[in-house]
Amino acid sequence: MPVYEKFLAGRVSRLAASEVRELLKLTEGKDVISFGGGLPDPSTFMKEELAEIARDVILRFGDKALQYAPTKGVLVFRETLKGFLKARDVKVSGDDDVIVTTGSQEALYLASLTLMGARDVVIVEEPTYLAALNVFKFFKTRVIPVDVDDNGIKTDVLEGKLKSLKSEGVNVKLVYTIPTAQNPTGVTLSFERRKHLIELASQHDLLLLEDDPYGYFTFEVERPPPLKSMDSEGRVLYFGTFSKIMAPGFRLGWALGPSRLIDVMELAKQGVDLHSSTLSQYIAMEAIKRGVVDATIEKARHLYKAKRDIMLGELEDHMEDLAAWTKPLGGFFVFLTLKRAIDTKKLLPEAIERGVAYVPGQAFYVMKNGSNTMRLNYSYPTPDQIKTGIRRLASIIRDKVM
Repeated sequence: MPVYEKFLAGRVSRLAASEVRELLKLTEGKDVISFGGGLPDPSTFMKEELAEIARDVILRFGDKALQYAPTKGVLVFRETLKGFLKARDVKVSGDDDVIVTTGSQEALYLASLTLMGARDVVIVEEPTYLAALNVFKFFKTRVIPVDVDDNGIKTDVLEGKLKSLKSEGVNVKLVYTIPTAQNPTGVTLSFERRKHLIELASQHDLLLLEDDPYGYFTFEVERPPPLKSMDSEGRVLYFGTFSKIMAPGFRLGWALGPSRLIDVMELAKQGVDLHSSTLSQYIAMEAIKRGVVDATIEKARHLYKAKRDIMLGELEDHMEDLAAWTKPLGGFFVFLTLKRAIDTKKLLPEAIERGVAYVPGQAFYVMKNGSNTMRLNYSYPTPDQIKTGIRRLASIIRDKVM
């Protein structure tokens, strides 16, 4: 038997397992209420409509839909996607292009591959999306965090940090942000801070990577304008996904931005997977044209608002003395901070044994602080599971503080 370790490339040591993916393994097959993964509610999947579309696509477009496609994506789908984005107030300028990716995670990977070299600097929100941190780490990018509050990333702190770094001879290349219904906190960047962030990008010659998987699910407020729509200089690369607005099993996402950047991402994608699923692109195209995507968004938005309200109500009833938490204006998540110094990662195995799971908050921090935090997902569990799960979680935490 070969000693396989000696064959592995050095970069393998920089690969990090997603704590959400590992959590899904731990809870699989167990009677556990999971607040872990950011899964859409399956009841939002319009299965009959999608089945009819899939059949129609294969019968009508089978010669093309079952064939290889250009790396950027099927042209008629890309044009349909641009129209969909424009209708949702995402600005598509004359110099913009779009590339279809295998989920928005691939868009983030391709952008990192083509824009971030070793020791390049990216600024991120703190806390932020853990899979983004893993990608940045893989490319040896220097990651600098800036805290968020209830109004999103603190752009005044960001401004000070940019000036400080510049005085040290450090040029920041990118800012990665999830401005609407952020993962993991659920907070939404205020309009004033959006304007400030765009101004800072111009003043300091930065690019903004705008990740927008949850922007379609805002509740009491209108969807804020994407940074992409506020950008007049071509500084925003905008990522999106069909995973939340149609179904994740199609594995379709996109990047929209300046054509020069999209062209380079296209070259990188040729060496990764050649192109994303042709069949999925044709199905998504028809789902847009037939109003299935719009109907899914509206159905999901109302459902997720109701579930969010239930979770917030249960937290107020059972955990007010134990923790503080965000009150998201949209999206999938509540971020909870315990009032006592309890390590939520160490607590997780006991929680799973007692029938409830969450994602420990440390995974979302650059330096793995936030040991007393956790992310709770409300989009996937049923209302009854949310009620039972929060009560179980409160009982577990209360046992630790008594």
